[in-house]
Amino acid sequence: MSDDWHMLAEEERLFCDVLTRICAEQIAPKAAETDESARFVHDQLTLLGQVGMMGANLPEEYGGSGISAPALLNAVAIVAGACGSTASALTAHYLASDSILIGGTEAQRAAWLPRAASGAALGAFALTEPTAGSDPADMKTRARRTDDGWHIKGAKCFISNGGEADFIVLYAVTDPDKAHRGISAFILPKGTPGLDAGPAERTMGLKGGHVFTLNIDCHLPEDALLGDEGRGFRTAMQVLDNGRIEVAAQCLGLAAAAMDAAIAYAKDRVIGGQTLTDRQGIRWMIADMGVAYRAALLISQDAARQRQAAHDGSGGRFSLAAATAKLAASEAAGKIADTALQLHGGYGYTRDFAVERINRDLRIMRIYEGSSEIQRNIISGNMLA
Repeated sequence: MSDDWHMLAEEERLFCDVLTRICAEQIAPKAAETDESARFVHDQLTLLGQVGMMGANLPEEYGGSGISAPALLNAVAIVAGACGSTASALTAHYLASDSILIGGTEAQRAAWLPRAASGAALGAFALTEPTAGSDPADMKTRARRTDDGWHIKGAKCFISNGGEADFIVLYAVTDPDKAHRGISAFILPKGTPGLDAGPAERTMGLKGGHVFTLNIDCHLPEDALLGDEGRGFRTAMQVLDNGRIEVAAQCLGLAAAAMDAAIAYAKDRVIGGQTLTDRQGIRWMIADMGVAYRAALLISQDAARQRQAAHDGSGGRFSLAAATAKLAASEAAGKIADTALQLHGGYGYTRDFAVERINRDLRIMRIYEGSSEIQRNIISGNMLA
């Protein structure tokens, strides 16, 4: 991730330097055991809270690190390169705190964001449903007004952090006649009566970053409504623009880890008196990985710069850039990790080598926060408009 390093402020470079050291010394060594045990990454998130990473997406006024979007891209990639599960739980937390930052009232921001930034309160973002994944406007979860607040009933699925979170930002239909304009968001604290998380799903990868099905039959006070009624869909789409760049960052970190492992292995592996790197076919595989990585990196950095411009008020929506980065990075990372495994030969298929885990961790990146097919729809829609 060094291509844009000179563009970061000095304090951002120091932040990333410290994060790199912490991840290398205390998070990466636990990655394989986390995958084997499938234990949630509580300890890793606590550590990230201590160094300011849990609030790296938030401004300083709410206890956040206040770093730029390009620095955040770099920082998330650093975490992902050390442990995909940790990065997945971290960025799911960002979706929740971003929801409050973008859509909440000042009182809600003051109540939740400093705790989220310190790591004292872990967040979850509950949008996806069994029949409303790629099309959130088709959600079935309903929220209706009562004399003293709201009653919410429905189900959500594949909710990262859902059963571990201290607060959940949940999206529900408040006016079925208004389609996506009838969707609102709500804050549900941990322990809300009628909020039930089933057991963590048994997933192919990211085994320490748990996802849950949530069943909801809750009474909530009036102030549980996040911001204004009917603005939930707009908030969610803005949050996902941020989140897709963070998925790109995860892909870059995991891809770099796979590529580095493959290069190190190729330099050491001797067959027939030659190292693998002496063979032209292997060198071409390494070159293809490098080209794919650099293309994804530059596209993702462009999206991060557009995100920062929008934050600064000098740019507009960056939905196209975010979709492009998410698609490019997730597709490239999948190919890079697969090539890295191939280069390891049979050893790459064993759990003794990190590339096996990285391949599993990366597979979901082409599905969640908008599948590759959805990103292609967004991109082509912009091209055809």
